[in-house]
Amino acid sequence: MGDVLSPDGAPDDGGLFEPAGVSSDDGPPTVISAPAAGQGGPLPVRMRPATLDEVVGQQHLLTPGAPLRRLVEGSGAASVLLYGPPGTGKTTLASLISGATGRRFEALSALSAGVKDVRAVIDLARRRAAHGEQTVLFIDEVHRFSKTQQDALLAAVENRIVLLVAATTENPSFSVVSPLLSRSLVLQLRPLTDDDVRVVLTRSVTDPRGLNGTVTVDDDALDHLVRLAGGDARRALTALEAAADTAVGLAAQDPPVVDLTAVETSVDRAAVRYDRDGDQHYDVVSAFIKSIRGSDVDAALHYLARMITAGEDPRFIARRLVVHASEDVGMADPTALLSATAAAQSVALIGMPEARLALAQATIHLATAPKSGAVTAALGAAMADVAAGKAGPVPPHLRDGHYAGAAALGNAQGYAFPHDDPDGVLAQQYPPDELVGVDYYRPTTHGAERDLATRVGKLRRIVRRSSR
Repeated sequence: MGDVLSPDGAPDDGGLFEPAGVSSDDGPPTVISAPAAGQGGPLPVRMRPATLDEVVGQQHLLTPGAPLRRLVEGSGAASVLLYGPPGTGKTTLASLISGATGRRFEALSALSAGVKDVRAVIDLARRRAAHGEQTVLFIDEVHRFSKTQQDALLAAVENRIVLLVAATTENPSFSVVSPLLSRSLVLQLRPLTDDDVRVVLTRSVTDPRGLNGTVTVDDDALDHLVRLAGGDARRALTALEAAADTAVGLAAQDPPVVDLTAVETSVDRAAVRYDRDGDQHYDVVSAFIKSIRGSDVDAALHYLARMITAGEDPRFIARRLVVHASEDVGMADPTALLSATAAAQSVALIGMPEARLALAQATIHLATAPKSGAVTAALGAAMADVAAGKAGPVPPHLRDGHYAGAAALGNAQGYAFPHDDPDGVLAQQYPPDELVGVDYYRPTTHGAERDLATRVGKLRRIVRRSSR
């Protein structure tokens, strides 16, 4: 029946932890105890929270009375779609929901389960429902289900034959069929903060289920593990376990010490001196933008790589690229803004690490594009005049004429419609009187603005004939 979990094993579901228990057809749920330190299962599996109090992060979804908390406590009845990046606790929360009193738990992986597997679980849940038992169906990577597979869930979810808990790393608005969305609560999990990851790591060092105090971790190593995590607790714990094995192998002290060298050796990544809340954050992003502005594509890629490696928020990088596209490239290459915006959308739609290629593509585009600050200067000059009080009345012929009495006021009278002119442009006053003849936009001779400068000059001469 596909990847229904059993005591003998479980699929790699992409969550932070494996579910704590499973159900059988003819008996109570079989509880899988967490292995002792150093026995069975990787560290992320051993350190799965066993109670709601052990959950780190996602407090915006776990406040008293919130739908997710009610589900975990056994009183909620709504199916949910848990949407968020890897290592934020989607499978952990599904496991806790499954432990609620009177519920049976089944899990499928969308990587390998088919429509037949889905229908088999629903049939089993229907038989249980006839005896007053509720079934929690956990589906990981639900975005990988086809439309047909998702449609097979609809009736069971709507009639509450199953309580669906589905997890996805992709925006469900794009990857889950609308009928299933409308029958479920969509709850977005946030990346863990650095403080959250630090709590997970320090707990794992001393917890009997984890490393049980067999090693100590110094501050530099802990800081680097937090940076490497990028908000992903599973990644942090995997790196910690590898570094602990390295430290035990070197064993210069008792207990062995996990230091920065041990972490770098075990994960094969050098420490990047970068503090997302300190000077390095601002220095590196400043160098990144100035390298793009200076058309040094190689330096720009270097600073981009430093930010990505250090776990900088990719949304922050994308926002800087979008701003830069208009601020320093502008109309010299109008496609630069499209490239930067597309990179930002890629970050939102597919996330990291894949979106780093889109960020690199946009960086290369902007760094190699012709540069112009004319857009920035034009808007700045126009806003300065507005701030200085140069905001006179709108010329009467440009005012709104779509209401009774407008004509009597002279509004919209004498307006010349440009499309009636063979060239599509004609002489007419557009700005207030005190701004007639003022040039805000001054195109450069770089890139596309070279031709645009000629065109803007011609347009101004035609439009302003009536103003002379």
